[in-house]
Amino acid sequence: MAETTGYRAEAKYLLIAPSKVRRVADNIRRKPYSEAIAILEHLPHKGAKLLYKVLKSAAANALYQNKKLDEDMLYVKELLVNEGPRMKRMWIRGRGRADILQRRMSHIKVVVDEIQKVGD
Repeated sequence: MAETTGYRAEAKYLLIAPSKVRRVADNIRRKPYSEAIAILEHLPHKGAKLLYKVLKSAAANALYQNKKLDEDMLYVKELLVNEGPRMKRMWIRGRGRADILQRRMSHIKVVVDEIQKVGD
């Protein structure tokens, strides 16, 4: 698998199920940075807050590494929400039985890149 170019940020071991973050991530994939931030600021989901922080970090990395860039020149190139490890807890049931409660974790990876002009 080839490494993608762009500026990236990653958050690991977040205590939220990947499926809950993916439904928010689908709304901002391949969008301009400013539009993606506006969408995430107005969504009430926990996943939106986590994605917001990782996206802001990726943009900060881009602006730090390339001083010529502006926030308006960035877009969300790649957004991956992978499954992390699961914490297994015992859930006490009736008649001396037990079930396993699995707390799912997520890894979020965001890559932002510069918008290329059509003439380039």
